[in-house]
Amino acid sequence: MSVNVNTTDFNSKDLIKIGQLKKPYGIKGWLWVFSDTDNRETIFAMQPWYIKTATGMKPLTVIKWRKQGAGLVAQFEQIPDRNIAETMNGVSIWTSKDSLPQNDEDGYYWSDLIGLTVQTSAEECLGKISELFETGAHDIMTVKPTADSVDNETRLIPWHKQTVVSVDLDNKVVVVDWQTDY
Repeated sequence: MSVNVNTTDFNSKDLIKIGQLKKPYGIKGWLWVFSDTDNRETIFAMQPWYIKTATGMKPLTVIKWRKQGAGLVAQFEQIPDRNIAETMNGVSIWTSKDSLPQNDEDGYYWSDLIGLTVQTSAEECLGKISELFETGAHDIMTVKPTADSVDNETRLIPWHKQTVVSVDLDNKVVVVDWQTDY
């Protein structure tokens, strides 16, 4: 069954990137799927999927999927053969935030943290979170200075229970145990 989507129904803030299509797999339009989720297979529970095209957001309907070696492959209604699959390498997969599973009390989606103000325990403003990324040891938040910041320094602060004191999504503030001279 095809889903007809009007791109004007979307607010870009309602969508979140959850993965990416990779190289074709076989001749029937299957593609490798790279999942941005902690448990890679949960990406298939986050339906419906959308892809960004030149004419706006379009639906991407999973027909079948499976584990293949160490990765995931999927077949899609909108991609009937390998020729079309060849054009999809690198396309980002998006879903509505409403499709995401609920986080536990101490869990946050990175997309919810982008733009939050970061303050020290002494209430000194360090800036706003512009991005988060993974390293081998800890996730890292990039904190860019704002007009209210104590200085013009961009900071890389580990997202760790010893560093992050509190997160207040309602007031859009993250308090960190971090000195301004680190």
